[in-house]
This record gives sequence, C-alpha cells and structure tokens, in this order.
Amino acid sequence: MAGHSKWANIKHRKARQDASRGKVWTKVIREITVAAKGGPDPDDNPRLRLALEKANSANMPKDTIKRAIEKGSGTGETGTLEEIILEGYGPGGVAILVETMTDNRNRTVSDVRHAFSKFGGNLGTDGSVAYLFKKLGLIHISKDFSDEKLMDLVIESGAIDYTEEEEFFEVITDANNFNDVLEIFKKNEVEYINAQLSLRAETSVDIDHEMSEKVLNIMQFMDDLDDVQEVHTNAEFPDDFEAKDN
Repeated sequence: MAGHSKWANIKHRKARQDASRGKVWTKVIREITVAAKGGPDPDDNPRLRLALEKANSANMPKDTIKRAIEKGSGTGETGTLEEIILEGYGPGGVAILVETMTDNRNRTVSDVRHAFSKFGGNLGTDGSVAYLFKKLGLIHISKDFSDEKLMDLVIESGAIDYTEEEEFFEVITDANNFNDVLEIFKKNEVEYINAQLSLRAETSVDIDHEMSEKVLNIMQFMDDLDDVQEVHTNAEFPDDFEAKDN
C-alpha cells in the first residue's frame, strides 16, 4: 500500500486548516445526507455513525445535523445527492481517483474535467484507473498513544497493520471488518483523530520533486472543488518532499 504517506500527512494538515475556516462542514453535511439514505438511525447505520462523529468533531450545530439526516432519509426537505467516482491521469501519467457527491452531475464532471486539463492531465473513462485502488479502513490515532499498546490492539482486533506517520499513527483494516476493529478500539478507550473507509493505491509510481509539485497542485485543486469529497493517487512523493503552504 505504498504511495500514500505524503498525501495522507498533507491531507491531515489541510483538514485542520479547512476546519478552522468552516470548509469541512460542507463535506460532512454531504456525507451525512448520503449516509442517511441507509436509514436515519446511527445504531443501525455504521456509515451514518461515522459521519456523525465527524460532524461532532467539527462542532457542527445539532440542527444542521438533523436537517442533513432528514434530507437524506427522505423525512425532511427533498433533494437528491448522488455519489460519482471520476477517474483520470494527472501530470506524468499518475492515476487520480476523485470521489464526489453532487446534485448536478454535469456540473461536477465539467469541474473535474477542467481541473485535469488545467494541470496537464485528462479525465479518463470508467474503470481506467479504479482497478489500481482498494477500499480499506483507516484509523488515525494521536502519537501520544503508546506504540506498544497500539501494536497489541492491532493484533487483537485483526487489523491489517499500522504505520507511523509524521503526525499520527495510521491503523489499516480490511473494509469488511473496519467497524469491528473500530469498536474494539473504542472499548479500549482509544481516542482517534479520524476514522473512515477510503481508497488506497495497491501499487505506486515514484515521482521526483518537480513532478511532485505538479501532482500536489492538481490534488489540492481537486480537493477544494465544492462537489469533491476525497482525492486519491498512486503517486509516490519523495520522502524529503515538503509541500508549500497554500
């Protein structure tokens, strides 16, 4: 599962900046709305439960959360959000997978196509790069937590592995037992920074510093688009590459 660490750390810092500007609310509201299609009760809807945890972490007002649940479950104002995955190639031919939630497919496809073109890439067809990625569960835990205890919990819970990143430990799980692993961590009173199902490239493409700047530019531009929830790549940034603050 190489090729992720640098982008994971950049995303971690960017998420803090977005939260401070309130930008994170828009994405979390969409996630709640779509998750609530599976039912308005978080006890019976693991995806909604995770989305609500994100909302609470972002200090989202209860009324806002309630409206998003009602909209998604069909008990409130009507509105349709659909999930679309768009695929393409960025600078240097690296694979880029874009997860979106939108109420206007044409607008979203147009925006993402423009982003690819703007940075020297191109939007691909369905299936062009999706096969390179695998869905996994990711749990980010503060580095204040005991490394030894974390290793024991990873083994006990049946998680795949964990890695030490710049600012957090990342526990990796199979998508099918993600919720079981998360419950074991909760029972052991492990406080986590973030927990989600995500796509991860199974193999990566090494890129140099010059290309890293170009790929990072398109990734960050995509991530800031209103309809985009997550952006993934199989690019492997150099270990000593430092992203410029935007």
